[in-house]
Amino acid sequence: MQSMDEIYREYAQTVYRYLLSRTGNSDIVEELTQETFYLAVKGIGRFDGSCKISTWLIAIARNAFSSWRRKHPATEPLESAVTITSSEEAAADSDNGQIEIMKAIRLLPENTREVMYMRLLGDLSFRQIGEIMQRTENWARVTYFRGREKLRKELEK
Repeated sequence: MQSMDEIYREYAQTVYRYLLSRTGNSDIVEELTQETFYLAVKGIGRFDGSCKISTWLIAIARNAFSSWRRKHPATEPLESAVTITSSEEAAADSDNGQIEIMKAIRLLPENTREVMYMRLLGDLSFRQIGEIMQRTENWARVTYFRGREKLRKELEK
């Protein structure tokens, strides 16, 4: 098994991207990424190797985010809070299509949105997504493809 230092170096970006897709706030993401790896260090003895380390870490990150969300309820839905600074606007113009896709993803139902984020940003397999969501691989596939169809229809408008 790898040392926690190696695990951190290899998977910190994956955890960070996943959490960023959920919160959109880099300060909160930093805190939750640290919490995720703290919980991983604490619970490394319970990791039985039945799944990939990345799957295990994303599940921990998902739970850490859920705990944080319960403690910090939003006054408006987190998914609708999109803030773009003027310096980011120039970069956003060049990536306008990507921004529209991310906006459309935020409108999807929560389970579908999470599957889309894990697949697109976390680069996880359907099997891994199924494990994290405590569902089947087939459920993850169907949810992803239905979400993709909803996105396609939304973007055609």
